[in-house]
Amino acid sequence: MGRYIGPVCRLCRREGAQLFLKGERCFKDKCAVKRRQYAPGQHGRRRIKLQGYGLQLREKQKVKRIYGVLERQFRLYFKNAAARRGVTGENLLSMLERRLDNVVYRLGFAASRAQARQLVNHGHFTVSGRTVDIASMQVRKGDIVELRERSRKNVLLKANLDTAAGRGIPAWLELDPAAYKGTVTALPKRDDVVMPVQENLIVELYSK
Repeated sequence: MGRYIGPVCRLCRREGAQLFLKGERCFKDKCAVKRRQYAPGQHGRRRIKLQGYGLQLREKQKVKRIYGVLERQFRLYFKNAAARRGVTGENLLSMLERRLDNVVYRLGFAASRAQARQLVNHGHFTVSGRTVDIASMQVRKGDIVELRERSRKNVLLKANLDTAAGRGIPAWLELDPAAYKGTVTALPKRDDVVMPVQENLIVELYSK
């Protein structure tokens, strides 16, 4: 199955939470989750109490949609997280946070992760001086993510940076807006993931 290209507000409503997939619209009163607090579709108003597998599945779907990852990619992330030392759920979230498109979004260069992925794919950024167009690239401690010289006149990117301060920069990243670059000062920890995620449910799902 290919990547979802339908209305993203339906995804937020389906998960019953703001996933911030629409950029600035998510912070306004026009947000679909705020206006219609029920699932999309003909039977969306029905109250369905999820238990067991249903809860685990919804949590996995929510995390996939937050980071814009497909099912096969997500399974590989989980497999790699389980093979590493430490807590599997925290390892999984750390790897997803370290994706280049997520770093570009968290630094404020893009209004959403989808927009960040497009900017990276079009070659607007360098990592430690090397042009990278792979959105799933894993950044490391000490890497410098910088906007290319030719892209610094982009009006959209300037507007995104102006609003980045209000959204907040995570503690493991450091932004220098004047130089259009950000530095990975540390690896992300569990506390750096601000979205309401219960990673233990995902671990239980894949451990069956």
